[in-house]
Amino acid sequence: MLPTVRPSDSARTPRHALRALGLWCALLPGAMAQDACSTAAAWPLWEQFTQRFMQDDGRVIDYTTAQQHSTSEGQSYAMFFALVARDRARFDKLWAWSITNLAGGDIGARLPAWQWGRNADGSWGVVDANPASDANLWFAYALAEAGRVWHEPRYTAQARTLLAQVAIEEVADLPGLGPTLLPASKGFALRGPESRTWRLNPSYLPVPLLRAFEKIDPQGPWKAVGTSFQRVLEGTTPKGFAADWVAYQVPEGAARGAFVADPEKGDTGSYDAIRTYLWAGMTPRGDALAPVLRRRLGGMAAALRTAAVPPEKVQTATGQMEGQGPAGFSAALLPYLRTLGATAALKAQQERVRAQLLEAPPGGQPPYYDQVLGLFGTGWMEQRYQFLPSGRLQLRWEKACPQRSATTNTP
Repeated sequence: MLPTVRPSDSARTPRHALRALGLWCALLPGAMAQDACSTAAAWPLWEQFTQRFMQDDGRVIDYTTAQQHSTSEGQSYAMFFALVARDRARFDKLWAWSITNLAGGDIGARLPAWQWGRNADGSWGVVDANPASDANLWFAYALAEAGRVWHEPRYTAQARTLLAQVAIEEVADLPGLGPTLLPASKGFALRGPESRTWRLNPSYLPVPLLRAFEKIDPQGPWKAVGTSFQRVLEGTTPKGFAADWVAYQVPEGAARGAFVADPEKGDTGSYDAIRTYLWAGMTPRGDALAPVLRRRLGGMAAALRTAAVPPEKVQTATGQMEGQGPAGFSAALLPYLRTLGATAALKAQQERVRAQLLEAPPGGQPPYYDQVLGLFGTGWMEQRYQFLPSGRLQLRWEKACPQRSATTNTP
């Protein structure tokens, strides 16, 4: 029952009465204080995503692929979304499945494999054991922030373990470029008869995550990796568009190299590159790299002054555009357009996202990747999460119920 507060007591000591009522609300499960927390965390798009793409055991599945595969990228993104949704139960399942199936049961022994699914012989297991560095960064970030808001030292320790492994296996000191994030441990450093070439992916490196890693691992390479990332952007965006893949080539015996078109993918910007604009839009305005991002990535905003939807592909050397990007592209560009102050283009893309993603009828909902981009873009626009200049995550539910951050309830 409610604590008894007589009118005479309330008139004499209203603060004590309010404190008593507030204490009762905080202690009683399901009471008003908890309702406020749950309301702040409730995220319909996340619930829709889990129903369509996540198994009860924590496996995220992309059903559009022949292998019905799961990727380390998908698992790490989903852990981030679970944190934003204050969904610790699913967060734990996602991480447990990832450790067991992608890391062989021991995250301290090896980095998570990139791809798990149906093998050519019909068996299920790891399809590609090479670890993806972007997924490892998102795993580490989600764990570090979960450790902070849920007061779980195990997460914090695992984040540090992952970062240390990434620094050793997936960061290389390139001549004239410095410590640089490689896409994976193997396969992206090529040696020819007259030169060495490294293949890089600009979309693998959100600046806010780097800022967090500088605090978590101050002796690590993360500040230098940010400087390298700036050089990559400045050397590969002649028309203001990001490429999916780029290459850095160093002649034998030379102290530095030059950026060239990727030997496998060319200079196309499409499904990978769309994330580069997304991360740029989320980067706090006061960050040292924010002006560089705005200056080097203005091509997409310029294109949307006349185009109704984002192009599906762009040739970054010429700026030539092709096709129409899906609704997920529009969602990914929302933070970018908001940050650049492109009001008309922002409104047009918001309307498209609302119609094709947020209010899509059953059977007409977008595929996996579009929904992932939708969670990132609309979640940021709705201020469910923001990145602070330090790299720390500012969560809407954490502000609504800071004293209850450590709870494990699912909204």
